[in-house]
Amino acid sequence: MEQYEFFKGFHDISVADYQLLTDSLKPRSFKKNDFITVPGQIQRDLYFVKSGVQMSYFDTGDKIYTLAFTHFPYLCAIAESFSFQVPSKYHLVCLTDSELEYISYNELQLLINQSQQIERLFRRMTEAMLAGMIDLHIELRAMTIEDRYKTFCRKSPELLQLVPHKYIASYLGIDPTNFSKLFNNVMF
Repeated sequence: MEQYEFFKGFHDISVADYQLLTDSLKPRSFKKNDFITVPGQIQRDLYFVKSGVQMSYFDTGDKIYTLAFTHFPYLCAIAESFSFQVPSKYHLVCLTDSELEYISYNELQLLINQSQQIERLFRRMTEAMLAGMIDLHIELRAMTIEDRYKTFCRKSPELLQLVPHKYIASYLGIDPTNFSKLFNNVMF
């Protein structure tokens, strides 16, 4: 029921509609370093994280740009690839062994057509994701590297132990050497 409470934070979905959604989910396991989606592939399934950490990133060949991390109780996908059923422009990889549950795009569309509550839930979650992306853009442009680091630590302290620091540094737009100094010297 922890995930149910998480969903209720976005929209007051009934237990019956939540059950309708979760009854449609199927389990899938991934090992550390397994790719869920790669550039050029269409994201056909939306994942609900049960355990593990995943990362989306863009690779230019000489540099990796970390875009997002997912972990329980969040959803996991290349959002625009899944939403519009178009090829992904970037990678989605498991940083740890991961247990996920998934629903296909077509199955989710049927549920959305069947339940206005499920439709509202996903609309509100999409709105929250958009707001989070805007907040991140503001942080990257207006905050010092120390403030970005402290904000990340307050929001996701568990990731400091689970994610290689070079990926967190990339996500925050901080040079890995400066990130190491912050990690060793700044209390949050």
